[in-house]
Amino acid sequence: MKQLIINADDFGFTPDVNAGIIYAHTHGVLTSTTLMANGEAFDDAIRLARETPALDIGCHLVLVQGRSLATGRPLPDKPALLLTALFQRKLDIYAELRAQIEKVISAGISPTHLDTHKHTHLVPQVFRVVVRLAHEFLIPFVRLPLDKTAPAVRLPSAIGERYFRRIAREYNVQMTDHFLGFRLTGAFTEETFLKSIRNLQEGITEFMCHPGFLGPDLKTAATRLKQSRVLELEALTSERVRHLLDESGVRLGPFRSSSEQAR
Repeated sequence: MKQLIINADDFGFTPDVNAGIIYAHTHGVLTSTTLMANGEAFDDAIRLARETPALDIGCHLVLVQGRSLATGRPLPDKPALLLTALFQRKLDIYAELRAQIEKVISAGISPTHLDTHKHTHLVPQVFRVVVRLAHEFLIPFVRLPLDKTAPAVRLPSAIGERYFRRIAREYNVQMTDHFLGFRLTGAFTEETFLKSIRNLQEGITEFMCHPGFLGPDLKTAATRLKQSRVLELEALTSERVRHLLDESGVRLGPFRSSSEQAR
């Protein structure tokens, strides 16, 4: 069986991104999203989440960009600066990410999965903290860090995947069988999405995406993903995509149902 979990990152980033995520869920094939606890539109996202109970919600943990919830100071602007901060021990990863999860839970959300902004849990030091927190908060899933679709990275990704899965097992945390979408960030269109669906492997696949409406808040936001979010939204609500999923027998589902199956 092929099961596809389609997850939108950046819920809570801006109101127009929030609206796009909700639209992709109610009018398209989006099954899940992850919420930024330090996002400027966090309160708006919580309101929309309460109005959309079928939407599966996790935490989009942030160590790059925005402000720290633990200290109130700015977080590193770029992944490279995060690595420097970690090397110099200037950032308490555990305290920061715990504060973010606690804020989401305090707002009435029961997170079903964890992932990271800018994919920072690809760093082993960060990954260990993420799976530790997933275990402590009884959050079933953590995103598999590796997208193996690029031919040049298949071998190193396979080696890295064994490491990440071993750490996850130590904490009794689940990951999907496959992860896609990372390489399509900024280049996700209806055609690239259709191609990915045709090439799905057996098992459970998480597909990462970044839909949104290009409104005034997104236009002025500090992100390179602007018009591309509109193209992703169009792909996620495409009739061709829906037809191919039905024709291929791919089952859409949230992390919530996948966790229940695993038990």
